[in-house]
Amino acid sequence: MVYGWFIAGLFTLFVGLSMAEICSSYPTSGGLYYWSAMLSGKEWGPFAAWITGWFNIVGQWAVTTSVDFSLAQMLQVIILLSTGGIKGGGYEASKYVVIGLHGGILLVHAIINSFPITWISFFGTLAAAWNILGVFILMILIPTVAPQRASAEFIFTHFNSENDVGIHSKPYIFVLGLLMSQYTLTGYDASAHMTEETKNADKNGPYGIISAIVISIIVGWGYILGITFAVTNIPDLLSSTNDAGGYAIAEIFYQSFKNRYGNGTGGIICLGVIAVAIFFCGMSSVTSNSRMTYAFSRDGAMPFSEFWHKVNKHEVPLNAVWLSAGISFCMALTVST
Repeated sequence: MVYGWFIAGLFTLFVGLSMAEICSSYPTSGGLYYWSAMLSGKEWGPFAAWITGWFNIVGQWAVTTSVDFSLAQMLQVIILLSTGGIKGGGYEASKYVVIGLHGGILLVHAIINSFPITWISFFGTLAAAWNILGVFILMILIPTVAPQRASAEFIFTHFNSENDVGIHSKPYIFVLGLLMSQYTLTGYDASAHMTEETKNADKNGPYGIISAIVISIIVGWGYILGITFAVTNIPDLLSSTNDAGGYAIAEIFYQSFKNRYGNGTGGIICLGVIAVAIFFCGMSSVTSNSRMTYAFSRDGAMPFSEFWHKVNKHEVPLNAVWLSAGISFCMALTVST
């Protein structure tokens, strides 16, 4: 994981640099699908734009689904630990409660994204500050509080291949591990989708794409190191019988404080810091989704396009906002069945 993060980050940066260059020439809310049309020529442009646009918009809805659903699961774990954990008979929410939490989170995100862009910009600035400050606090606090810490040799040389699914091929496990890093390093195209509401978009759009990737690589690696120094018993972290029910990060935080101070309240508070960060991430994802939906429908590429690309007096595409939230909720229903 320590090395895989840099591998995924390096290739993501290559993609981001290419996107930033194109964005400087075509700063539009359509982003990828519009660029595909411009770069493919008159003959293939419409098809390239259509296929790219649908892959992009469905992928964005899926990302919003996964972010907000993971937040719902995080809240469920926080409730579980706050009521005693698995070993203490804590409250384990059913899948229906989790999907209800997911719907409530999406509702709040849709309401926030219905505000004027000045409000959304304020929340975005607050989110950036929270994420950076929160990560630095956690990457220092958790290994400091943990009574037992892994050695540097363990962090940089140990390769864990223990699992309950019968997969022991180290190359295959390593490649699978890259998926989580790659999933995390997404969403940097949001700057492109916001360019029509950005000053000096031909410069600030590309800057937003590149800076998002670079900052994520650096700060993310520091966070990974800080957390892994607190890992000493990997099988126990992944066990469904631990206090967090197999939720590894939650178990690390909870046990670090519980083993040091006799209770895991501090760990639960740290989980709250992460929950707020995920909340902001989901909020920004809905913002990006709605702008992509607005641009795609403006070009007539979606059913009922005239309805989805309407904006209110504050130039906010309300219909696109609520469509994005609604589809993201429906996508989560397939996970909960």
